Amino acid sequence: MKLSTKEAVFQNEVLTRFELFKSLFLTLPFQQVKDTGTLLPFFAQHCEKGVEKHQTPEEIINSFFVQHELYSDEQTQVDLLFRFVQYIERQVVLFDAIEDSSFKAIGKTDQSSQLGSLIKSSEINPELKRKIVGKLKDFSVRLVLTAHPTQFYPGTVLSIINDLIGAIKENDIHNIHLLLQQLGKTPFINNNKPTPVDEAISLAWFLENVFYKVASEIQTYIDDELGIETEEVRQLIELGFWPGGDRDGNPNVSAESTKKVATLLRTILFRCYYRDFRVVKRRITFRGVEKYMDNLQELFYENSFNPVENPVDETAQIVENLKAIQVVLKEDHNNLFVEIVDDLLRKVMTFGCFFTTLDIRQDSSILTQTFEYIIKKYPEETGISADFSSFSEVDKQTAIDFKELDLAFDEEATALEVDTLQVIRLLKDIQKSGSERAAQRFIISNCQQASDILGLRQLFLWSGWKKDALTIDFVPLFETVDDLTRAADVMKSLYTNKEYAKHLKLRGNKQTIMLGYSDSTKDGGYLMANWSIYSAKIELTAIAREYDVDLVFFDGRGGPPARGGGKTQRFYASMGEEIANDHIQLTIQGQTISSQYGSLDTARFNIEQLLHAGIISDLKQRSGDTLTPHQKGIVDKLADLSYNKFMDLRKNPLFLSYLENLSPLKALSSINISSRPVKRNSDKELKLKDLRAISFVTAWSQLKQNIPGFYGVGTALKWAEQNNLWKDVQQLYLSSGFFQTLIDNCMMSMTKSNFDITSYMQYDEKYGEFWKMLHAEFLITKEYLLKLSNTSKLMENYPIDRESILARENIVLPLLIIQHYAIKVINEGKLDEKKREAYAKLIARTIYGVVNAGRNVA
Repeated sequence: MKLSTKEAVFQNEVLTRFELFKSLFLTLPFQQVKDTGTLLPFFAQHCEKGVEKHQTPEEIINSFFVQHELYSDEQTQVDLLFRFVQYIERQVVLFDAIEDSSFKAIGKTDQSSQLGSLIKSSEINPELKRKIVGKLKDFSVRLVLTAHPTQFYPGTVLSIINDLIGAIKENDIHNIHLLLQQLGKTPFINNNKPTPVDEAISLAWFLENVFYKVASEIQTYIDDELGIETEEVRQLIELGFWPGGDRDGNPNVSAESTKKVATLLRTILFRCYYRDFRVVKRRITFRGVEKYMDNLQELFYENSFNPVENPVDETAQIVENLKAIQVVLKEDHNNLFVEIVDDLLRKVMTFGCFFTTLDIRQDSSILTQTFEYIIKKYPEETGISADFSSFSEVDKQTAIDFKELDLAFDEEATALEVDTLQVIRLLKDIQKSGSERAAQRFIISNCQQASDILGLRQLFLWSGWKKDALTIDFVPLFETVDDLTRAADVMKSLYTNKEYAKHLKLRGNKQTIMLGYSDSTKDGGYLMANWSIYSAKIELTAIAREYDVDLVFFDGRGGPPARGGGKTQRFYASMGEEIANDHIQLTIQGQTISSQYGSLDTARFNIEQLLHAGIISDLKQRSGDTLTPHQKGIVDKLADLSYNKFMDLRKNPLFLSYLENLSPLKALSSINISSRPVKRNSDKELKLKDLRAISFVTAWSQLKQNIPGFYGVGTALKWAEQNNLWKDVQQLYLSSGFFQTLIDNCMMSMTKSNFDITSYMQYDEKYGEFWKMLHAEFLITKEYLLKLSNTSKLMENYPIDRESILARENIVLPLLIIQHYAIKVINEGKLDEKKREAYAKLIARTIYGVVNAGRNVA
């Protein structure tokens, strides 16, 4: 299919239908909605022309109201702008639904059939089938849902989107109209800041409505197609969950909220089971199954509607009764309706009594603080000196002797210390209720040395856990460029520690290491962050292989390319033989959850893509995916140059104030998008090191400058050309899947940038030169990316993705103008409290709309 043909299909299936269905908004029976809908196209066009003329947001807004004298006073103007925002929010939802309903028509399934094609090929190739089955016996994809504030649709809106997708697929105009009316009356935001439990409830919508069905369907498909028994291949699709467990920098997460979330997940799962069981009960009405059906009725119903305080894992009982029914159906009833029993059994074997693994995460500084509290309170029992913190790293490792004690805390412990000690004990109860798989990982953020992990293991042993029954995986998270450089040495210290080696043996010699893209990008820029992680993976793999450790990389990949997102499946398919890739684990968050896993079709597509990537990277590695020493040297130099360019920018005295005053960074801390504060040390003056990476990236994306996704790349590529290395870089792009994905994701990030919107800033007395510096690097990077990819426009090789991004950017352009206008009005400081509040609310609502529209491309 030619590129122009793909674009034509997208035009017909998505853009044209969007324009048609958009007109239905005009008929909604709400106050002043017709006026808003009639004026919005004129306002959008006015914004486009204003941007082309490099006008300021004030000039664009004020000149619009000059043309519409009905809105002459400030209050009516703000009201209309607010209604524009509400209208555009719903246009974004409509666009999402139309695009998702056209999933097959626009050719996405051409790619998703890759897994099916590979499995079909194995039917006539016994050797290929043997290799695939062998790979699947120790392979999994784990998707970990996080509550990071990058997507704001509540469950009610997600349900409408789901129903709207179905109605649009059927061209059911009546239902589409009704759903748009419902959408018009349904709130998009929370009146109150969500709690960790609220966030869990919101994300549980995806577990219940999407993953519950899709995960078992895919597993069943693979098992059936390859003709293998359920027990023969391990669970391929695993789910992880952070809301309620991720307490890093979030004082609102407590042991109590962790327990509530674990209970919530179990209850929601049993209600899913109960719904399915009712279908089984309606069909399996034969003799011989009565006892088993009664047992299941009680198990499912009681756990769904009468949960007890301290439940136990009842998976084995459920499986035993379902298998007994299978036997009766096979022996006495010609397997009639056995497939619906098989389906429920598969789900129970996949999700047990826990649904998804609840990860616990805390910063190393808090864990160290808790460790020091215990040794000061119990110097004799622990036998560790109170001045432990002044020890060298070697002495710290020697001092930790892993005594088994059961030590209590008292009122002298701080809230964070109490939480740490409580959650360590709580993990035992969670495992009793849903097996070890319910909560088995403790992630140490900001992990800098081996004693951070060893100290946490000791905290478990001081809290009643026993060495031979310590069913917890300790997962270091390396994030900054410096931490990534030291990661291999840290892990070597752990592997050579006799006590930790014993613990690893207990855990099947499997070590999970988490690598964070967000903080490394904030810390060192796009190219250095990605290269540091790639290099660390090579070093960490070599160390793990030396000590015979089964290494699992858990990638903290966000939505946009600046946070490790983008063409994720291509990234995993191109790891090369130097990087452990037996398991794929990654965080899924924000708009990436709703865009890639918000419907059955998109979830199935993206999960199958990841499964295919994991299998193919092992079976059919391209020689170019393992970089030569010369190629590594080139990328190393490019990363250094890019890093230096980015660090010069960060050191610029205007860097932070530019973000604070011209982006909606301040507003992020005041809107009800997350239980987590925007920055660590939230009561102190803003410092870059305290600013959360997600807020950092979001602020740049709202400016449509996306600095973390490209800055320094152009300077590095220009140097390569000037130093006779251009042909080597071109060859890298052609042969290395890693480097090609890195460059293509950078192009995606730049496609989502639009410096024209802020071009007026070049004339600003304070920030004009700073803006010009950012823009200059954008132009250099664009020039060299086009030259490297041999294309005439960004993302030319991905026409549908490009058209989707540009359409969304066009929809939200008025939101950005309104946002920048409101920021300028507030910064001038001439407002009374009531007006200031109104403009702040306007900024907040535009943030919602812009982020929701900024779907990451799968």
